[in-house]
Amino acid sequence: MIHPLYDLRGKHALVTGASRGMGLAIARALGQSGASVIIASNDTAEGEAQADALRKADEIDAGFVFVNAGERASVEGMWREALQARGRLDIVVCNAGIAPHMGPLASANDDQWAATMNVNLHGAVWLTNLAAPAMAGHGGGSIILTSSIAGVRGNKAIGVYGISKAALASLARNLAVEWGPQNVRINAISPGMIETEFARPLLDNPEVRERRMRATPLRRPGTPEEIAGVALMLAAPGGAFITGQNVIVDGGTTISDGN
Repeated sequence: MIHPLYDLRGKHALVTGASRGMGLAIARALGQSGASVIIASNDTAEGEAQADALRKADEIDAGFVFVNAGERASVEGMWREALQARGRLDIVVCNAGIAPHMGPLASANDDQWAATMNVNLHGAVWLTNLAAPAMAGHGGGSIILTSSIAGVRGNKAIGVYGISKAALASLARNLAVEWGPQNVRINAISPGMIETEFARPLLDNPEVRERRMRATPLRRPGTPEEIAGVALMLAAPGGAFITGQNVIVDGGTTISDGN
């Protein structure tokens, strides 16, 4: 039985960057709460396989749509295909993201800046520009942007990524003000260190892992499912009075004194 506060039966969701990691966990959580789900990514083979697994293992009404989140035409094509498949979309999760540059900001070249901003920020802008008015037209909806704690503090190595993620939290606030009167809610989630393939280079480095866990009061990385739980709350009736927020899910890293 699904608790009424988390009941998404009759709702339709689109999740980008959803063929693995946090995006896949979010798609699964939404589906397990009754929503039909379309997962979107730039890996067709993996995406179709994961959609098939959701249908068979979890009995979720799941489909796949290809998207290159850094290309406007591809984002718009994904939206049209998803809308045609479901008729309407009540929940949109902008989770696609990349971090092609590591190092000081001055060492990032124009291509790295452009790729980061196109996928992480512009892709979300293009998608929300389509989703928000469509949701308003059928009574409301929930948009969730995957930001990062890199967007709420300075970084020596991932500053370009952090700037793009800070912009997403700001995007959520501004869209929430614009679309709140039409019952469209927009929030961001800022994960800390999560056990995903994306974080593997850091978590597999014993020195880096030990330092990060020492600075995290819970003394462990998070799981994709723990991010999915927050996304589910923001998408469901239980989060119906939350909008414009940047929900930090980091085990306490950003409030810690590092000891």
